[in-house]
Amino acid sequence: MAARDDVISFCDQLLEIDSFGDYGPNGLQVPGSAEVGRVATAVSAHLESIEAAIASGADLLITHHGLFWDFHPRVLSEAMAKRLKAALDAGLSIAGYHLPLDAHPDYGNNALLCRSLGFIPGPGEIGLSKGRSIGVTGTRPEPIPAAELFIQVEDELGQVPLVLPHGPQTISSIGVVTGAGAGEIHRAIELGLDAFLTGEPAEHVMADAREGGIHFIAAGHYATEKSGGRRLGELVGERFGVEQEFIDVPNSI
Repeated sequence: MAARDDVISFCDQLLEIDSFGDYGPNGLQVPGSAEVGRVATAVSAHLESIEAAIASGADLLITHHGLFWDFHPRVLSEAMAKRLKAALDAGLSIAGYHLPLDAHPDYGNNALLCRSLGFIPGPGEIGLSKGRSIGVTGTRPEPIPAAELFIQVEDELGQVPLVLPHGPQTISSIGVVTGAGAGEIHRAIELGLDAFLTGEPAEHVMADAREGGIHFIAAGHYATEKSGGRRLGELVGERFGVEQEFIDVPNSI
């Protein structure tokens, strides 16, 4: 067993949450049991992931998309009340780490995805959000054929990406902004990158990619943001000697 507050403090400090602005709170959002013997991680805190965490015996659920957002109404909806009731009745603590988990240079969604595709990530000043660049640019010592990279993305993430193949035949540089980062295609073009990978597409990127001579890859908001939370759970398990599990609730978006 580990103290919940020690686990939260470890995550807060590792991800440097005090250095980020965000669209909702980072860190502990729902206090449950003060002791943690099992941790669950998930991309999003919704009823299905909360119930799955409870069923797994978890005392703490750590998510990338937490419960509370600036764009939500300030009164509880029925859906939010059900989420909170399930967690509180079970003594399940819930924490959320959004932009800090995207941006971490070692354990963040962007850096992990970039490395998994064979690129070496570096600070690329891409993915500006709340005053911080949360994305990465990556380079390969040996270029990869574009068609091969598209297949690799599908194999890595488990779903067919939307590809607008308007870049060079071989790719040696890429920009990665997981989630809803389609607007950053303009920055990727400015940086002279061969390809840009994000989660969700937008209507304007068809022309942007074609006219900018860049490959645009939309591989799914959910699919591109699984790796950071999974890795954070592993780190917590290693640091505190508690059981941990990633809860996969597939979402094609």
